[in-house]
Amino acid sequence: MGVVAKRSSMTYFSDAQDHYSHRVRIVLAEKGVSVDVIDTDPKNLPEEVTDLNPYGNLPTLVDRELTLYETKVMMEYLDERFPHPPLLPVYPVARAQSRLWMYRIEKDWSPLVDIIVSGKNKEAAAKARKELKDSLLAVAPIFAEMPYFMSEEFSIVDCCLAPILWRLDAMDIKIPKTKQSKPLFDYMDRLFERESFQASLTELEREMRL
Repeated sequence: MGVVAKRSSMTYFSDAQDHYSHRVRIVLAEKGVSVDVIDTDPKNLPEEVTDLNPYGNLPTLVDRELTLYETKVMMEYLDERFPHPPLLPVYPVARAQSRLWMYRIEKDWSPLVDIIVSGKNKEAAAKARKELKDSLLAVAPIFAEMPYFMSEEFSIVDCCLAPILWRLDAMDIKIPKTKQSKPLFDYMDRLFERESFQASLTELEREMRL
């Protein structure tokens, strides 16, 4: 095992095109955290990551003696460590509801994205594209009720969803522009125009929308 250098600042080892890495970058940008973001090849991990992270995966967040390697834990840690602006509601019931929305995104939509971007099975990818497209169209009307995902304020749930929506074109998912889908497109515009979202993007991610 190699010697891990002690760092005086927070370091984020991030996959420059992965939606899980992206969600944490949005939180870091929203909070204005001073952090060294290191774009890392997931197939060629630096020794520091393999020494600190028992799963040897990305993303990995290092804050002095603390190492985190699960994105939802990272996001909530950052929200607690840097409380302004808050990304989780103050009240327990609302906080629990936000965590449930995160869980549903993780269980229902994230696996579909993973199947599509893996490129391993064309038939499975086509099925996943249709399922994700249909699911997004089904929930589109809810964005007419509040500016963000079931919330008046930008939240940690939006940080999970924004990277998926940003990748729709790259995943060859074409949402038709209709009266039903308009609230979804308006929501996407609000997300993508945020200064923190723009700051979170890597060059590879910017190219996804060219």
